[in-house]
Formats: sequence, C-alpha cells, structure tokens
Amino acid sequence: MGTVLYPPPSLSSRMGSAGVQIVCVALGVLGLIGGIVCCAIPRWKVSSFTGQNIVTAQETEEGLWMTCVVQSTGQQQCKSYESLLVLPSNLQAARAMTIISCMVTSLAILILFAGADFTTCVENEDIKPKISLVAGIALLVSGLLLIIPVSWSAHNVISNFYNPLVAQKMELGTCIFIGWAAGVLLILAGGLLMCFSRAKSGSSGGTAKYYSNSASAPAANKNYV
Repeated sequence: MGTVLYPPPSLSSRMGSAGVQIVCVALGVLGLIGGIVCCAIPRWKVSSFTGQNIVTAQETEEGLWMTCVVQSTGQQQCKSYESLLVLPSNLQAARAMTIISCMVTSLAILILFAGADFTTCVENEDIKPKISLVAGIALLVSGLLLIIPVSWSAHNVISNFYNPLVAQKMELGTCIFIGWAAGVLLILAGGLLMCFSRAKSGSSGGTAKYYSNSASAPAANKNYV
C-alpha cells in the first residue's frame, strides 16, 4: 500500500509567519514614506477662505520647517523658521516626534528583515520570533509617535478655526491626513507582528511523518522515518 507524507507542523507555521512578515514589511515601508512626507512637505496647515477670508490671490502653507506663500499664478515662496527657540512648543514637539518616528521605523524594518522567516540573516529559529517581536513593538511605538503630533496639530488648527479672536483662519493640510494614515499602517504592522511572533513551542526542526494507508491507528507510530 502507498504511504502519505504529512509535512512537519513547524514548516507550515513558518510559511504562514513569513507571509505575515512580508505584509508587515510592506506596511512599514508605506508608513515610513508617509512619515517622511509629513516631515518634509510644508502642508500641515493651509489658509482657509471661509467667512471674511475671501482673498484667494495667495495661499499660506505651514509645515514643520518652513512656511510658504503660493500665488494664484503658481509661484511659490518659502521661508524657513528663523530660530528654534521662538517656535511654539507643539511645533518643536512635532518635529522631534516625527523625526524619531521615521528613525524608529527604519530601524524596525531592518530588524524585521534580520529576524524574518524569509531571510537567512539569523539561522537560529528560536531567536527569530523574538527578533520579530522587537520589530513589532518598534513599529507600534513609531506609529504612536507619528499619530500624536499630527493629532495635536489638528486639535490646535480646529481650535483656532472656531476661535473668533483669531483673524487668520487655517485648515487641516494634506500632511495631517497622510500622518494619520501612516500612523495607522505602522500600528497595524506592529500589531500583526506582535500577534504572529510568539515563541514557537517545542523544537523548530520537525521531521516528516509517513503513515501507511492500511495501518491501524495504534500501529501508526511505528511508521515514522
């Protein structure tokens, strides 16, 4: 009679874990791109043309590093902030947290590549889940570090928009929404890694089992190879 080959459980689990890790790498790269865009592009706040603000000849855009004025003709003039000490505390914190988020995300992706099941940088199968867990925690922290300053800035913009004492009204810029999306992607990647990177129980290197089709259940243990 023929024999049936059953693959070791550790092989199938590694294949599933490798698929999740590839998805997490993609999410981490997208989150990193979003964080870099938020850090570099000055579109955290843009001019609002509601109410008495009907002047549309120029638009003011503000970011972490500079403020820009865009003319109706398409010309753009930007000016960097002169001194760090004169900046408001929320802008200083947003700078620091956004930069730290990008750095932690880059480090987490490198750590994930080192401990992923689809790479051979680390040959010890018992250490790989721990490395992936560290990468997941780092991605989760980087997502929070990106969402906090973006949400803080959005709160200030909305508060000033409904404040009658503020003459120049500003609205949420594109970078606010990009930061929210990037932060969610990083948190999702970190959560998936933390869920699927639990330490494997028992030995990671299993052996294949062959069972005879005509063998009874008590005698199946004798057919291992």
